[in-house]
Amino acid sequence: MFACLKKIALGALIATSLAAVLPGAAQAAAPAPAPEFTGIENWLNSPPLTVASQRGKVVLVDFWTYTCINCIRTLPYVTSWHQKYKDQGLVVVGVHTPEFPFERSTANVQKALERFKITYPVAQDNRYATWEAYRNQYWPAVYLIDKQGQVVYRHFGEGNYAETEAEIQRLLAQPG
Repeated sequence: MFACLKKIALGALIATSLAAVLPGAAQAAAPAPAPEFTGIENWLNSPPLTVASQRGKVVLVDFWTYTCINCIRTLPYVTSWHQKYKDQGLVVVGVHTPEFPFERSTANVQKALERFKITYPVAQDNRYATWEAYRNQYWPAVYLIDKQGQVVYRHFGEGNYAETEAEIQRLLAQPG
């Protein structure tokens, strides 16, 4: 349950310590308009997307980077949700935000997409513009946007997979 934190090393913190560092690591968020995808260098697996164009769908925004072990451990869940719920109105958008300079390479990100079998849209956020728009600080981080375009749930780090999936199901069941 350790999150790769931007410019902060958690080292050997145990899960209980992480809860103290990240109060409400998984929580319903007070509904707030979802920030737009901004400053995206490249879109992979998809033409450019906007949050506004996804109205009427549930959007899972996953901030990740391909060398973060915590991100790698979450990818099977994220890809599974994409496969399981894409036909029910879930749109998964990976926002690849590099921690290290070599992670800015589009070729490296494309190789990672192949290696991890990621077929959903991935935005390459090399300048941290979308990261900043979401006021994000963590890898991995998941934000759920409801059908009205509101961020209603967020989770930082690994774990809480059943809770996140239950929230996806709840949001999909709501009227558009």
